[in-house]
Amino acid sequence: MKKFMHGSRFLPKNYSDEAEEKLQQFKKQGIKLPMKNLIRTEEQLRGIRESAAINTALLDFLSEQIHEGMPTSEIDHLVYAFTTDHGAIPADFLYEGYPRCVCTSINEVVCHGIPSPHEILKSGDIVNVDVSTIYKGYYSDASRMFMIGEVSPEVRRLVEVTRECRDLGIQAAQPWARLGDIGAAIQAHAEKNGYSVVREFCGHGCGVKFHEEPDVEHVGRKGSGMLLVPGMTFTIEPMINMGRKEIFIDEEDGWTVCTDDGLPSAQWESQILITETGNEIITQ
Repeated sequence: MKKFMHGSRFLPKNYSDEAEEKLQQFKKQGIKLPMKNLIRTEEQLRGIRESAAINTALLDFLSEQIHEGMPTSEIDHLVYAFTTDHGAIPADFLYEGYPRCVCTSINEVVCHGIPSPHEILKSGDIVNVDVSTIYKGYYSDASRMFMIGEVSPEVRRLVEVTRECRDLGIQAAQPWARLGDIGAAIQAHAEKNGYSVVREFCGHGCGVKFHEEPDVEHVGRKGSGMLLVPGMTFTIEPMINMGRKEIFIDEEDGWTVCTDDGLPSAQWESQILITETGNEIITQ
């Protein structure tokens, strides 16, 4: 087995010589590689997993609290209390000026819905709750869909297919695969079911910073894009529209993203780690 001299490795010491040699073979083929700082060390992975444990526990907690008649501002209060009680910080709060601790996106709101005391969850609504956590300087991110009361079969199917899209994206995210494989899998499943995929927003590297490279597009061509290398951590978070893919951003608040045709949209988000043998789901 070829050995790599000290300082010449691309992968940190927590990854094998076999993985390093495989990476070097792809590099010789001219395939785009991630920047070296996007490959996580053992110390970084410990910190990211600790942050992720809080983030997932928060979503589990919210799953027991969200109910019909609840103002979305109450979700924001619960997120702040739970996160700070665990010694962590809500990563959303004041990020690029965002005014709350969580995004709550209802029905035709695609993403970045701002919690409000005037926005009350009612039967038939679907709501995406997107939470992100900073713990000891490390970041985690995930979102879930919640169906309130009696949701129509058509809307329920949108939520379920969107979750399947995320899961298929995760299945495609294998070591030595390509970034385009993820988008291709998601796009094919969404369009097969008669839905469209939002293009303007995508998954992203996450762990040492809130948003890092690479951009993880939810449409794509299999066998294209950056090589997926053991040690990368990023989110997969498809936004799937019941109708057309076109969206707009609310001019009043500058954040809330809605479908242009007013039809519902759904999103599920997980953060994953690419390993030498597959992937590890860090948040969901």
